[in-house]
Amino acid sequence: MTFFKDMKAGLNRNVTFLGVVSGLTDISSEMLYPIVPVFLTSVLGAPMQVVGLIEGVAEATASFVKIIGGRLSDKYGRRKPFVVAGYSLSAIAKPLLALAATWHFVLFSRFIDRVGKGLRTSARDALIAGSVEKEHWGKAFGFHRAMDTLGAALGPLAALAMIHFMGAEKPDYRLIFLAAFVPALLGVGVLVWLVKETGGRPAAAGQAAPPVEPVSSDFKTFVALYAVFALGNSSDVFLIMKAKDLGFTLTQVILAYTGYNLVYALLASPAGWLSDKLGKVKTMAFGFAVFAAVYLGFAAADRPWMIWPLFALYGFYGAFNEGIAKAVVAHLSGPANRASAMGYFQGTLGFLTFAASALAGFLWDRVSPSAPFLVGAAGALISGLALAVWARKKQLAF
Repeated sequence: MTFFKDMKAGLNRNVTFLGVVSGLTDISSEMLYPIVPVFLTSVLGAPMQVVGLIEGVAEATASFVKIIGGRLSDKYGRRKPFVVAGYSLSAIAKPLLALAATWHFVLFSRFIDRVGKGLRTSARDALIAGSVEKEHWGKAFGFHRAMDTLGAALGPLAALAMIHFMGAEKPDYRLIFLAAFVPALLGVGVLVWLVKETGGRPAAAGQAAPPVEPVSSDFKTFVALYAVFALGNSSDVFLIMKAKDLGFTLTQVILAYTGYNLVYALLASPAGWLSDKLGKVKTMAFGFAVFAAVYLGFAAADRPWMIWPLFALYGFYGAFNEGIAKAVVAHLSGPANRASAMGYFQGTLGFLTFAASALAGFLWDRVSPSAPFLVGAAGALISGLALAVWARKKQLAF
């Protein structure tokens, strides 16, 4: 009973409803993730080069706007307006896809969606940190990642169900785009009515907004050490490509990826709670070790059955890393620059993921399909060890 009370502590109104909002939004977004490339190529006749261009522009946009959005949130001392605007833009982008007659309109829709993601992410994470005591940050961010990832698991399943009932031969993709608007709109409604502002220091009427405080040297060190891992952490598309090379059908790929998301969602909140007890950097180092084991497994896999447990184990990495890293950033920043720190961290990771994916593609084509996974495993081990040594040397209290 004490364990469950401890698990519940810190999961207050804001944290809970922000988790619900992210879950609903991810159902909407992930309904479309496997559908949009097919729609572009089979309906609009776009080449694969255009598909890559659209995704590259989309992710670069999100990374850049995360930095800008974080600084603006700190500058004006507000969180909720940026979160509402961001989720609203992403919601509006879904039905816009149904109007697309050329790939240019899909690019426009994806651009609007990623501007929304970038605008909301840093402010939302600062809002979570400002809504709960710091001794519960690991748990709060873990719960948020659990809800977000649960939505990511349910979204593709919802899309598969719609395709099944419409007929797999000629599904109505535009109807799926319209359907995806429903959970996104519900998420915005929950956000507007049930989440409270915790920004803290808005400028008084007629006064200039206070300057954003610079981030600490410890924060910069953390980002630099984490970047070693990020340079080897390429897009999950390469995991999917490996599965397809071993004979997986599209349905099997989606089911395996759904299994990863379900494991991630199940473990993220307990992993966050554990990080509050044992130390966040130590817990992250465990996550890096799991990542290295998974990538070594993908490098060596030569039988289809191996992919299923590897995707499940990959969920352990997500649970013991992504939300906990945000909690570390919260500890290494203050209320006046927390959104900026979240933006710098996540924006940097976004750009590094783009670089890592380009490197992985080069290694896949020029060296071998195993090379990207070997590089990723090495980066995870080096980064995890370096972070553990740094945390011990600094005697970090979190």
